[in-house]
Amino acid sequence: MAAYKRRGRVPSRMRLADATWTDADGVDTDLAVLPVGSTEQHGPHAPLGTDHITAHAVAAAGADAYSDGEVIVAPPITVGVSAEHRQFTGTLWVAPDTFRATVRDVVGSLASHGWDRVVVVNGHGGNTAALGEVCATITRQDDAYAVPFTWFDAVGDHSSDMGHAGPLETAFLRHTDPELIREDRVQAAAEDGADAWGKWVSHANLAADAAAFTDNGVVGDPRAGDADRGAALLDAATESLCALLAAVADRDTTAPLPHR
Repeated sequence: MAAYKRRGRVPSRMRLADATWTDADGVDTDLAVLPVGSTEQHGPHAPLGTDHITAHAVAAAGADAYSDGEVIVAPPITVGVSAEHRQFTGTLWVAPDTFRATVRDVVGSLASHGWDRVVVVNGHGGNTAALGEVCATITRQDDAYAVPFTWFDAVGDHSSDMGHAGPLETAFLRHTDPELIREDRVQAAAEDGADAWGKWVSHANLAADAAAFTDNGVVGDPRAGDADRGAALLDAATESLCALLAAVADRDTTAPLPHR
């Protein structure tokens, strides 16, 4: 697709955290990506920051690969809606209202500088509902256009293996940040983890918290996620994000008129 080129091209992104204000002032774009994730348990083998690390990596890779202009990469929001992991030491969480307010304020800050078309790149399943709600609110009520993008939902057939600290997230980090995976704990992580998320009866989940169905926080088999699969995941997520950025850039954001 026209908006996507594989790595090797000159980057078209600016990481705000690394830039000066005068650097940022010189960027001619209305496109931005805002990574959001969590700081929560990811089993005994993967870091607490997995969700925001992966979201940030996808956001940066997508901005790099986007070929139709520059893209601002905002710093990640690193704490999300994660109370379902609260029994595991080190997990941090905010209420959904707090998360929505934070995303809305940060998008509003970006928009105030002219970067008013924002893709919010998400790495945590627990954020999904609140993120969809706040992006709709921003688009309807604010001077910005915001679209949620959860990277692990946009990787083709791989998505069905998502789990938690399972094959996809382990593979991703083995590719991008291999030093963060405790390889000597992967076998135990697989053996003591759960096969599926939740305890389901009649399409209802009886378990509010992850600790009710997984002893070590793992869902899925991390042994099935090698670095090659991680590279494929990053490529697939990057291509999907580039397609979305192109659509957001071209979108007529004029609000529909009421019928009466």
